[in-house]
Amino acid sequence: MNGIGFLLIIVAFGFLWFVMVRPQKRRQVAQQQMLQNLRVGDRVLTAGGIYGEIRALRDEEIVIEIAPELEVHVARRAIAGVEPRDDAEEIEEPATEAEEPAEPDDREPAAAEAPSGEDDG
Repeated sequence: MNGIGFLLIIVAFGFLWFVMVRPQKRRQVAQQQMLQNLRVGDRVLTAGGIYGEIRALRDEEIVIEIAPELEVHVARRAIAGVEPRDDAEEIEEPATEAEEPAEPDDREPAAAEAPSGEDDG
């Protein structure tokens, strides 16, 4: 019984490591890569919820423009996320506009004309 109990404890710790520790390490690695890949001109979100555009990068400090002619200095580790580049958004926008059919606009006048034709007959 003593050996089985010890084995169950080892299995429980292995499960906890696999469920809790491993995903946390993946998030940390992704956050470090994101912080290393920051560039001037990127739109970012700070941990405080402020959106802005990077104007200058320093070792542990970033200068972000949050409004015209208003820049703030934040710690590099305070960057929570990077918004996708405008180039990628411009490529996606025409595809979504092309999916919208123009037919409903054409159908409305035809539906309005049909009842007037029935009144004449």
